[in-house]
Amino acid sequence: MWGDLCKRVGRGWDLRPPRRCLLCCAWARQALCEACLRLHGDGHVPGARPRCPGCGLRLALGVSRCAGCEREPPAHGRVQVAVDYAHPWDRVMLEFKFGARPEHAAALALLMAQGVRQQAAAEPDQAALPTRLVPVPLSRERLAQRGYNQAWELTRQLARQLGVNARADALTRPVHLAGQAEQDRPTRLKRLRGVFQVSASGRAWVAGHRLGLVDDVLTTGATAAEAARTLMAAGAAEVQVWAFARTPAPEEGPS
Repeated sequence: MWGDLCKRVGRGWDLRPPRRCLLCCAWARQALCEACLRLHGDGHVPGARPRCPGCGLRLALGVSRCAGCEREPPAHGRVQVAVDYAHPWDRVMLEFKFGARPEHAAALALLMAQGVRQQAAAEPDQAALPTRLVPVPLSRERLAQRGYNQAWELTRQLARQLGVNARADALTRPVHLAGQAEQDRPTRLKRLRGVFQVSASGRAWVAGHRLGLVDDVLTTGATAAEAARTLMAAGAAEVQVWAFARTPAPEEGPS
């Protein structure tokens, strides 16, 4: 009996127990069913406009970069975003971030990994892809309040799916800030200056490597910009920013 089971596994049988798809509740072998993976990824949404590689905002057709990134190109590398922060993902993200549902990370990382692979296929210079992933850290106060870092939950799922290394402690946030929700990007950038540090044990791990900086939602991009600046100051060769969702610009709404 055991020998027969091993032969079936060797022939590619999927023995993972079925679960409910996070979005449609259909039975699936992973956190998102194949239908939802096809329907909701950035590369599959009908009529979805391309994104700015500098900030992740939607672009008009025929435009390669948004006006803001043309005026002030970001120091970090490419921004990779899976979805707009809109229905149905706004509900899922609120549960994931504030509803004690870290298990949602498995589904979100599936779409993120799908987007990364699509980008790699479109630009087949595999050497340009990060080989090490770092989450945007939480302050000690925020981590104690929430119980987990949602960015790290995404990072470790992504690392497993893409076969790359990840560390939760390479980048730290010793300074706690509150009340950023209503602030614009320039104000956030000014307040965030110096809030991140590369840990002593993480410096050698970061230096000379292409990194993927992982977060759940990009709103203005200020947090990611400061975290990336800190990593590059510590010797990172490049820092790409990978986020699950991007808040649309107020004038455009989700597409």
